[in-house]
Amino acid sequence: MKHGFIKVAAATPRVTVADCKANGEEILKAIHEMEKEHVKLMVFPEFCITGYTCHDLFLQRCLLDSAWDELLHIADETKETDALIFVGLPLRHRGKLYNVAAALNHGRIVGFVPKTHIPNYNEFYEQRQFAGAEEEDVEFVDFLKGVKNEEDEFWDEIPFGTELIFECEEFPEFTVAAELCEDLWVPAPPSIRHAINGAHIIVNLSASDEMVGKDSYRRTLVSGQSARLICGYIYASAGEGESTQDLVFGGQNMIAENGSMLVESRRFENGIIYSEIDVQRLADERRRMSTYPAVSICSHTRVGFSVAEEETRLTRKYPQYPFVPSVKEERDERCEEILNIQAMGLKKRMEHIHSKNAVVGLSGGLDSTLALLVMARAFDRMGMPREQIHCVTMPCFGTTDRTYQNACKLSRCLGAKLTEVNIKEAVNVHFRDIGHDPEIHDVTYENSQARERTQILMDTANKEGGVLVGTGDLSELALGWATYNGDHMSMYGVNASVPKTLVRHLVRYYADTCGDEELKEVLLDILDTPVSPELLPPKDGKIAQKTEDLVGPYELHDFYLYYMLRAGFTPDKIYRLACLTFDGIYDKETILKWLKTFYRRFFAQQFKRSCLPDGPKVGSVTLSPRADWRMPSDACNALWLKELDEIEAK
Repeated sequence: MKHGFIKVAAATPRVTVADCKANGEEILKAIHEMEKEHVKLMVFPEFCITGYTCHDLFLQRCLLDSAWDELLHIADETKETDALIFVGLPLRHRGKLYNVAAALNHGRIVGFVPKTHIPNYNEFYEQRQFAGAEEEDVEFVDFLKGVKNEEDEFWDEIPFGTELIFECEEFPEFTVAAELCEDLWVPAPPSIRHAINGAHIIVNLSASDEMVGKDSYRRTLVSGQSARLICGYIYASAGEGESTQDLVFGGQNMIAENGSMLVESRRFENGIIYSEIDVQRLADERRRMSTYPAVSICSHTRVGFSVAEEETRLTRKYPQYPFVPSVKEERDERCEEILNIQAMGLKKRMEHIHSKNAVVGLSGGLDSTLALLVMARAFDRMGMPREQIHCVTMPCFGTTDRTYQNACKLSRCLGAKLTEVNIKEAVNVHFRDIGHDPEIHDVTYENSQARERTQILMDTANKEGGVLVGTGDLSELALGWATYNGDHMSMYGVNASVPKTLVRHLVRYYADTCGDEELKEVLLDILDTPVSPELLPPKDGKIAQKTEDLVGPYELHDFYLYYMLRAGFTPDKIYRLACLTFDGIYDKETILKWLKTFYRRFFAQQFKRSCLPDGPKVGSVTLSPRADWRMPSDACNALWLKELDEIEAK
């Protein structure tokens, strides 16, 4: 359970309708299989002890007695099982019959959760046999009277009711509540109350029959509920072995977390699915969401259970590029949307200040390329000629012919005006003015060029009566890889919330969809060019200064950035996930080295982010001091670096 990961599973055993003993053996077989994977939360389908399709046999005392006996047998056989286990069965209580989820832990029955909503429409006739539970106080009932051994202290009264939350004694954020099948399909599922009262994981014991298209709707329900409630949701459904007299059951098991489907079983195949639910992240996300309701007085009864603490082996996958969808269709859709957001942001700004012109510094690199593409789209939307886009290329000591030519070609392909201002002389004059030796290629040497370029761009924007469009991206802002009052500054930063890994895909998407072969060729060559500020002289005509050699790979930094800001993960947790995700690409030493660099630079460079120009938010992470990220510029990074030092010391 280190870092909040709970190993969970949903199992669909083969059932034999009305043969409780045979079903119990199948359940135990699945439990022992899950034990091998160190599962701490096991969920079985609705009525798994009897079979869902017993119908009026549920009114036979013989079947009810057998189901009860088998539940006691399963409990007795799982005394050494280190997990919270949910199984479904019919239960007699106060003269009525209930459809319940029984919760087991170390041989104890720790609770019964009855189904609230009993369907009686279409193919369902459950009200013929079962009563629906009321939302009321939990009862503590001596279900085992006459069966228990007085010496068995654990055979106490068992809580019965819908308002139960099972809370792990060793890990209080591991909290679980249950609902059954139809409960999820109603307008106000019980899981809403459960989550509001503190349940981080919802389990659903279900027996949902198959119809054409029902699987997708079922999937939407599960993922949507996990998103709305910011919870983990485990759905275990009946499968093969149920009667096919009138219905077929496909066993569509699912494990979702906050809107993401972690794993889903193949239908029409009984089996077990596994994953890990991050309850720490769920708890942190709920605290972050100010609109997530707080409950002053909990209406639920807390029921303790116990599992041993151990480090959960992770099987769930984390994307190497969390800002970029892995599926091409979804990625293309995302790129189109982002380009539109950027363009609409710039359009509004220009209309507000009555500007007919815009200026951008065009280097032939990725960021300025994306900015120009956005400007072209904005001008098209405003119905203004692209000739009123003023591109300025400013070659200096580090400019290569490749980037220079690409800048020229790009502006021509897009129909923008291009002006060249060679800044070598101006920078050398500046060196003389401040007494700097131009042979010393230090930060002064580099930043003097960046600030000279910004001065030219600002003044050109004033001259043209236009807005200076900034090109810096989110990754550069996170690392502080920008010259203060140099390329750090503009009048509107269209790329401010676009990370470097996403910039690449946006440019690639534009290349693939522009319908202009010459433009596509230029964009592809820009994509193939090493990322560089080009502030140091080239070697043999090629780029000498490669950004990723200096600050680290952007794919790592974007991974760090996402899970630090969006998820709030601790450094050691990010390190663990990065080692897992980039296994075979980067070794652990490299990952740790650049993670330390990330934290050092992130904390040290906040002062640059505190005075950022305006720019549109396009995704869930932004560093704007007016939007998502408010941080003092002099905050100490000791706590974060200490965790990483401890990893290094091991």
